[in-house]
Amino acid sequence: MLSLLKDMLSLEKLPERIEAYDISNLGDTGIVAGMTVFKNGRPLKRDYRRFRIEDMPVRDDYASMEQTLDRRFTRYSEGDEKFSELPDLLLMDGGDTHAAVAERVLGRFGLDIPVYGMVKDSRHRTRALINSKGEEIGIRSNQAVFSFIGTIQEETHRYAITYQRKTRKA
Repeated sequence: MLSLLKDMLSLEKLPERIEAYDISNLGDTGIVAGMTVFKNGRPLKRDYRRFRIEDMPVRDDYASMEQTLDRRFTRYSEGDEKFSELPDLLLMDGGDTHAAVAERVLGRFGLDIPVYGMVKDSRHRTRALINSKGEEIGIRSNQAVFSFIGTIQEETHRYAITYQRKTRKA
């Protein structure tokens, strides 16, 4: 399945480590982000990370995503053990603009990692991947890839929203 994804996205190497990101909020408060990791097609829960968005007076998904990725890759560049492994592929909950934000952050760190947004259908299921140029790659034609990307999107959303709910109770 990873080789199929590699071919569909024309990646140079097999996406053995995939990081996915989602922003969750309740209006303008409690803005958080979740990062999930899939290694060789399986969730690697010990590498999941949560981010509380700081100094964001109003909801701004793009600025929240930028802050999240900036903090993640700053920790990598500072040698933080928990962020030492780089992904082979980044998946953003969102479209081409989210992918462009991620590419901008990666560029500031001198990193070249493929980035795609996960585009959802009317039932909130991922139907395609999209790059920062707006080029969509349909994934429904391959059931294995469609299921895998859907699993990543659902798990990332679940992880982010669970953290968001937890911050409300604190």
